Amino acid sequence: MPDATFQGEILNQALPYIQKFQGATFVIKYGGSAMRDPRHLRTLTRNVLMLQLVGIKPILVHGGGPEIDKWLQKLGIPKQTVGGLRVTDDATMEVVEMALGRANKSLVSEIQQAGGQAVGVSGRDGNLLVAEPVSEELGRVGSVVQVNPGILGTLLDGGFVPVVCSVGTDAEGNAMNVNADAAASAIAGALHATKLVLMLDTDGVLSDRNDLSSLITRLSAAQARQLIANGKASDGMIPKLEAALEALDDGVGGVHLLNGKTANALLIEVFTDAGIGTMMTR
Repeated sequence: MPDATFQGEILNQALPYIQKFQGATFVIKYGGSAMRDPRHLRTLTRNVLMLQLVGIKPILVHGGGPEIDKWLQKLGIPKQTVGGLRVTDDATMEVVEMALGRANKSLVSEIQQAGGQAVGVSGRDGNLLVAEPVSEELGRVGSVVQVNPGILGTLLDGGFVPVVCSVGTDAEGNAMNVNADAAASAIAGALHATKLVLMLDTDGVLSDRNDLSSLITRLSAAQARQLIANGKASDGMIPKLEAALEALDDGVGGVHLLNGKTANALLIEVFTDAGIGTMMTR
């Protein structure tokens, strides 16, 4: 859990938000370089447990691109990309499932070491994420077309933190490689979540990608679309903004984009007046 000094500093600001979000569902996507650092991972899992402690229902969704790349290299399988997306043939899909499964159990273990209860699930479990191929060229890269969130409700009602890895299933039961931001967005939309939180490697959305001080603290859907259209959103930010917009279109209350390497970013964003990242609203 966050240290006592930190808790004391934000307690007065936090109380109204705690009351407001009692019983709310938050979907939190975690990944990037922060996921590889044990310190950041430890802070994030304790922040998630703090949300649960005050009556919020958190769901953690993750990818694991660097872990996949590591195992592809170890196994001598070349990495191929088209338009920035990983080409996923049958051999690569086996590595994706293995690598994400390992990452999933690490997150589950971290939560349980901190005193919480967590259950790791794949998007294939209970047909949670049903996907169809994006293109023949990309192979088993999938776009989510249906979410069956029943398994998540069962886990939440039992007091568990669901930890979801972004593998889906197609109509024939084959594994599909799904972008973690898109998976989190689809889950948040299906559950009509109060918040979707995307943890990034940057402080949030910048109006000038080359100026770290140009953080946009509040961003409307219209402004986000404009950033994509005028090219001000960087290549890596575009799919995150698209996932955020999809979630808002599906009725999610708000989307937050935060730096996963900033200590207690999740709690500061949710429970303080100023926040720390970018908040998107309809």
